[in-house]
Amino acid sequence: MKHKLLFYIGLCLSLHIYSQTNCESGFAGEYPCNDYDLMSRVPVSILANNLGTPEGSDIWGWTDPTTNKEYAIAAMTNSTAFVDVSDPLNPVYLGRIDTENGNTSFWRDVKIYNNHVFIVADNVGAHGMQVFDLTRLRSVTTPQTFSPDAVYNVVSSCHNIVINEANGVAYLVDCKNTGRGVHFVDISDPVNPVTLGNYNSEGVTHDAQVVTYNGPDTDYTGKEILIGSNETKVVILDVTDKNNVVKISDVVYSQLAYTHQGWFTDDQRYFLLGDESDEQSFGINTRTIVFDFQDLDNPVESSTYSGPSTAIDHNGYVKGNEFFMASYRAGMRVLDLSNVGAATNSLSEIGYFDTHPANNGTGFNGAWSVYPYFSSGNIIINDIERGLFVVRKSGTLSTTEEEFKNQFSISPNPANINPTVKAKQNEQIRSVAVYNILGKKIFFKQNINQPEFVLPLENQSKGIYIVKINGFVSKKLILR
Repeated sequence: MKHKLLFYIGLCLSLHIYSQTNCESGFAGEYPCNDYDLMSRVPVSILANNLGTPEGSDIWGWTDPTTNKEYAIAAMTNSTAFVDVSDPLNPVYLGRIDTENGNTSFWRDVKIYNNHVFIVADNVGAHGMQVFDLTRLRSVTTPQTFSPDAVYNVVSSCHNIVINEANGVAYLVDCKNTGRGVHFVDISDPVNPVTLGNYNSEGVTHDAQVVTYNGPDTDYTGKEILIGSNETKVVILDVTDKNNVVKISDVVYSQLAYTHQGWFTDDQRYFLLGDESDEQSFGINTRTIVFDFQDLDNPVESSTYSGPSTAIDHNGYVKGNEFFMASYRAGMRVLDLSNVGAATNSLSEIGYFDTHPANNGTGFNGAWSVYPYFSSGNIIINDIERGLFVVRKSGTLSTTEEEFKNQFSISPNPANINPTVKAKQNEQIRSVAVYNILGKKIFFKQNINQPEFVLPLENQSKGIYIVKINGFVSKKLILR
């Protein structure tokens, strides 16, 4: 019986969510870490469809303004997956949107505006931009394959999408049929996108950030400023008037190989840039270049951060005084920005969670991107081979949640008979829901209002289940 139980546990873990593992002595399970715990993981096999050989790519997050639930939007090479991560220990896969034309892509990128997600894909032919109303996720009870609410077909294949949420305009970059610069789209009515033209005077725009400027250069206060990572340079554009884009300046740097992606500090004074090929081309360690943008007409290189390994840096985002960088084989690295203006040692690493435990070498595996903006403190990472990770700074998981968890128990567990949920002290069991490994609700009962409740699971298959008590506390149950 013991061997059979281990088999079923292994089978379920290969298909389902890997649950909380604290970072202790430099590891969270198999994953190297420093000050970040693993909350859960959802593998590629659940997130993607079976077309081709699926991998993870971009990731973004959405917080429902009505329910405050948090959702991960995980871009895959053949689809876009939606996962409810409101309970970081027990994420629930809700479904996916498949690629628009039935072909797989090397990359897929997503961004959010007005409760809609906008999805582009690269090297995939006539994909266009898919638009999906995220409020549809509120009513999902079983995983679904969704259809988009709209598809914008003026573009075919685009590498990335940028949205300045303050103005309702999407900036699609490196679109193969519109000049490979920047393509402007009015998305103020999300399901009825309107073309606003193109800007192609500065070559290929690989990635960008667009802000309504409120930084130190008062000449541009209130203007829409685009910072483009344009393969061979960083370009600063005034894109306030889409029919009259004005180039402000550009800047290059030493050991330039492929200008990939960057992000402003919150005060819009400094810009942190990653070059995706310098580690390979020059044999250097992970490098983040800091530019001083105090004068947008005259940007200057301020300092350089060198990481502890030769891993390639990919996408990075600023939140307050921290820079969260997806660094391929080195996973997520967290840098302290408190001294960003210093001439030397301007950045320092203060934590990490390595989603690629094999090595930190120079290769295109591991963490593709990271989203650190959930108000809960949960951070989501999309890993090329291993899928969605939910991580969190060590020691910050709600003590209230932990206390509530301790008020309930399930026995026997593992169980080969119907187990009993029991409440301790003065608690009562008001409702119970049971989910299988795919997130499908297989049992639900409310208005119980008793200290004990027997789960009628005698007809269910062996495996791992999640039992949610009173709509808040989640417990893992093994049926054997």
